[in-house]
Amino acid sequence: MTAELNTLRAEVRAWLEANKPAAWRPAMTNVAQEDFVALQKDWFGKMVDAGYATPHWPEGWSGGGRSLSEQKVIFEEIARADAPRLILYFVALYHAACTLFECGSEAQKEKYLPGILKGEIWCQGFSEPNAGSDLASLKTRAERRGDKYIVNGQKTWSTMAQYADRCLLLARTDKSGPPQAGLTYLLLDMKSPGVSVVPISQITGDDEFAEIFFDDVEVPIEDLVGEEGNGWAVAQATLASERGLTLVELTQRMQFGLRLLADTMKARGKDSDPVIRHELGALIPQVDAACAVADQYLQKRITGTEQVGDASIVKLYYAQVLRKLVALGTKVNGLEGQYHGGFMRGATQETGNWTLDFMNSYNWSIAGGSNEVQRNILSERMLGMPREPKTWQLDEGGKS
Repeated sequence: MTAELNTLRAEVRAWLEANKPAAWRPAMTNVAQEDFVALQKDWFGKMVDAGYATPHWPEGWSGGGRSLSEQKVIFEEIARADAPRLILYFVALYHAACTLFECGSEAQKEKYLPGILKGEIWCQGFSEPNAGSDLASLKTRAERRGDKYIVNGQKTWSTMAQYADRCLLLARTDKSGPPQAGLTYLLLDMKSPGVSVVPISQITGDDEFAEIFFDDVEVPIEDLVGEEGNGWAVAQATLASERGLTLVELTQRMQFGLRLLADTMKARGKDSDPVIRHELGALIPQVDAACAVADQYLQKRITGTEQVGDASIVKLYYAQVLRKLVALGTKVNGLEGQYHGGFMRGATQETGNWTLDFMNSYNWSIAGGSNEVQRNILSERMLGMPREPKTWQLDEGGKS
């Protein structure tokens, strides 16, 4: 740590102590949607004004241009202070921003990035009922008519879509060639005529995800990102941010999860249990390793040395370690702990309600591409192993 980083840490810590919402966990537990949204919007505004919501953005933008070490300090202090995650703005701050910075035109950056800083909420329209991990099989159509596209179809598992102002939309514009070659990337106004959103009730009691339906929705040609038919390549920039860059923050959150786990051990009288202590001791270096892998990925992004598959390593390892963390928390909490805790909106793994956290942890085995997809990317693109056959079937004997 340099003197400059120590000064930054002290500044962030002092600001969080003065500005973190008081008793925000109870305020987000068992509450109506509008209360959750109001808290998120207020906290987002404060974070943007302080420059702590966007340290990963380029220089020239509010809070942007921070070095890897500076970003890490900010994320560490936010996690240490147990400040709320900006879950409502997760897609806007990472997916949308990173896609625009990497693939958007200057006009698109000028049009949309200031809106994000002012509080516009984005969602992601990629997955469909029959196109999740196999994203190239999506069927939502975008037909070019003059200076606009006409979109028809359906998306599902779109995080916070019921609150969103805009959508990162992947649609099919051509069916004649390979599936990936016929996809186009659009920026869609969620208030456009023909857009309807239906929240999905989850096992946790949350409605974090939603379905989106498109019925002759018009998208202006200027909201095309990249070239028509090149949407697959643009989508990889979006997914890379989800698999890697966003996890710099989330891995630091796991460090706070360890503190919650230690608190639960004390509360349940298991802080002296030798078996539990052994499992905790084995888990701690794995959390540290997840943080190190995420930091390494961010360094590669900054230096321009990122390779295909680097983001998949981060995402795959995070999903594995997160599952171990919340599984141990559930074990320590015991049966009695499943009766209490309340339901917290917009949470991932850091609620302390270990049953809820355990169920939520399965999201990360799928989000941004399933674990199986990540392993295929690593084996085929990094290790040079033979690609998975695309046209195979089982014979009567069960052999391929």
